[in-house]
Amino acid sequence: MKSPAKSSADRAKSILRQSKGLLRTRDVLRLGIHPRVLYALRDAGDLEQVGRGLYRMAQSTPLTNPDLSAVAARVPKGVICLISALAFHEMTSQVPHEVYLAMERGSKPPKLAYPPLRLFWFTSDAFAEGVESHTIDGVTVRVYCPEKTLADSFKYRHKIGLDVALEALKRYRQSKRLDVKALLRFACICRVEAVMRPYLESIL
Repeated sequence: MKSPAKSSADRAKSILRQSKGLLRTRDVLRLGIHPRVLYALRDAGDLEQVGRGLYRMAQSTPLTNPDLSAVAARVPKGVICLISALAFHEMTSQVPHEVYLAMERGSKPPKLAYPPLRLFWFTSDAFAEGVESHTIDGVTVRVYCPEKTLADSFKYRHKIGLDVALEALKRYRQSKRLDVKALLRFACICRVEAVMRPYLESIL
């Protein structure tokens, strides 16, 4: 006959296997799993801790983008932006060593030890427009669409480099998904229409 502790652990593992992807401590507790069982599974190697308060089953499929999924799980109101978004959309040769994350101006700064974050504070309109939701490693990740990311890149060209913005525009053009109307709309929202227009005219 199984001991109560073993029965609780087996039940917890069964529940966690059904919850694919990453789970925060609060999510695990919400599933009815006692903290004692959670830590016992971690100590036994059944549960992998991938960050502070962030877990996944040890035998799960390898994570495809652990940095983005970890940040999205811990900071669900943030939006992946700039170089991280450019890399996600395959519009840059840059390799981000931080996760570039947009937060709405006035919101509380996230406390995250890892992965490292580079925060950008957007006004309400600029923050809310152009957000796409993608499922990565079982987590809903909010990322700005290619057109919004391009407009942001020109807006923050002094922080990330004009060469990065121009490379992104070139790659966007080569991808044959050019949507000039959307680009101009986001350029207006980000107040960089005058900056972007000469470059847009040169590729049309």
